[in-house]
Amino acid sequence: GLSESPRTMAALTQSLTFTGQRVVSRAAPTQKRASVTTKAALKHADELLETATKMTMPGKGILAMDESNATCGSRLEGVGVENIEENRRRYRELLITAPNLGEHIGGAILFEETLYQSCADGTSFVDALNAQGIYPGIKVDKGLRPLSNTSESWCQGLDDLADRAAAYYEQGARFCKWRSVVSIPDGPTRTAVTDCAYGLARYAAICQNAGLVPIVEPEILLDGTHGIDETMEVASWVWAETFKYLADNNVSYERMLLKPSMVGPGADCPVRNTPEEVADYTLRMLNSRVPPSTAGIMFLSGGLSELDSTLYLNAMNQSPNPWHVSFSYARALQNTVLKTWAGDDAKLVEAQGILVRRAKENGMAQLGKFVAGDVSDSESESTYQKNYVY
Repeated sequence: GLSESPRTMAALTQSLTFTGQRVVSRAAPTQKRASVTTKAALKHADELLETATKMTMPGKGILAMDESNATCGSRLEGVGVENIEENRRRYRELLITAPNLGEHIGGAILFEETLYQSCADGTSFVDALNAQGIYPGIKVDKGLRPLSNTSESWCQGLDDLADRAAAYYEQGARFCKWRSVVSIPDGPTRTAVTDCAYGLARYAAICQNAGLVPIVEPEILLDGTHGIDETMEVASWVWAETFKYLADNNVSYERMLLKPSMVGPGADCPVRNTPEEVADYTLRMLNSRVPPSTAGIMFLSGGLSELDSTLYLNAMNQSPNPWHVSFSYARALQNTVLKTWAGDDAKLVEAQGILVRRAKENGMAQLGKFVAGDVSDSESESTYQKNYVY
């Protein structure tokens, strides 16, 4: 018990009179509070907030051009261009030097090779992007690997991430991306969903501390015959898990971006939904899972056609949202561009014009003001690839 002096007792005792009786009430002794671990201040907090804010200005989205050398190479070979570093560099230079690209592109996600490359005139890619007002970003995950005792995948790359993130920041990157996937036909098992969510949260915490705004990307793969309701169920589960682990890891929502897949039917589902239905399901899922303080939601196209990805985004911006709802497209911005260029620099200006137009169309969709006009065959064809590997 406590050893109290008369003065202490007087402070602890109150005299009250009820029906002539003196009642003594004694305050309970205060318990020593358990120590609480407080969140350390982010070293780059102000810069992170500025980066996230400027990348999510009205009418702006992200150009994803971070395909691995193998994936980029397969696309080049698909149009008759040899997969060598110089050709990858030429194609990426075409993208980042397109005139006025920065009007509707706030950031460009690069592969590691690309972050260190330069234009033909010697200007570094980082400087070329900054000159357009486009933030350079970097893909930091190291790809998918089989998840033991399941038919699913897990994403690797955490072990040396802190050191790599510091080096990328030094090179000029200011945001980053980590893609993990969940497959509906292959599961999804709790093991896979938990690994996906926890890995994304650890990545986001590490990269915020290195000065990089993290894009959190748990992609629900299009593969499968499932309908939109099953996609909704799985997406809601994955996002609930992801935000639980983001909170556990003290990730700042105001300084991160989300890159979700839209809630739609599987690629082989016989029932196809309208853009309005996809928008309704997607927004209902996000409103039930994503804190309003989150800086932005930058949808992936995930194999949708160029036209559909723009129509779906436009439908989601027909009424105000608590977040900046925009795009982070790769195939849905580049498909027609690459087919037009096909390694021929005589077609470079034409290809760049297509990229700028696609960026503008999606920028208008971010504002809810896109109107479809004449559409080429390549813009209306699906870019879906079964078992897609980035």
